[in-house]
Amino acid sequence: MITYDLKGRTALVTGGASGIGLALVTQLARNGAKVAVNHLADDARGPEQVEALRAQGLDVIGAPGNVGDAQDCERMVLTAIRDLGRLDYLACNAGTPGTRTAVPPTALDRLTEELWETVIQVNLLGVFRCVKAAAPALKASGGAVVSTASIAGLDSPGSSMAYGATKAGVISLTKNLARTLAPEARANAVAPGAVDSSWMIEWTNEQRAGSIDKALLKRRCTTDDLAEVMLFLLAGAAMVTGQTVTVDGGLTLG
Repeated sequence: MITYDLKGRTALVTGGASGIGLALVTQLARNGAKVAVNHLADDARGPEQVEALRAQGLDVIGAPGNVGDAQDCERMVLTAIRDLGRLDYLACNAGTPGTRTAVPPTALDRLTEELWETVIQVNLLGVFRCVKAAAPALKASGGAVVSTASIAGLDSPGSSMAYGATKAGVISLTKNLARTLAPEARANAVAPGAVDSSWMIEWTNEQRAGSIDKALLKRRCTTDDLAEVMLFLLAGAAMVTGQTVTVDGGLTLG
């Protein structure tokens, strides 16, 4: 794994209390950065993970807030920047499938207005809100953004067409955010494939086995696999902006 000297650097990771977000928080902090861990205010995992990381000697703080709410999102980002003292890296990772079980394209009756509203507010508008609030600080520091898209935004069924549409939106948004932040700062995204994490969707054993069989590398991604690429896009990759990197073990090629 590539290591970086991030002493004196700061980061805000949304959805940082579990899964890919927690893996990225850990890698950033272990490389020397001070990290704000965003989580929903009523999610007990947030304070628990902050305490656990601090016990390891890592410099992390909590940043409760809901990216799916415009006012709360802006408050959370600005408060995190104030508490960190500056902002070098922003990881827009918070997301939701809006459902516990996958919705096939044929099940239009299950694609309710509420599901669409939930995934759009969190997965797409949440990214825009965070970057909008953080843009001045990121430009001032010459920083970078990385967002979590998905292969569902490329050409994969994903958990639902609504989820896939929001992730396709993140891919498009990333290109335009790169234009917005240039030349001072950069914006990129990752498109995860099948990941072993605490995701809300309840995949069957058959579905899990199928994703392994289709992947060229014959395994599912770990959260650290994604975090390593995200860390590179934040702390390295000085001439990479507006890009979405697929991290799926060759699943979309199988």
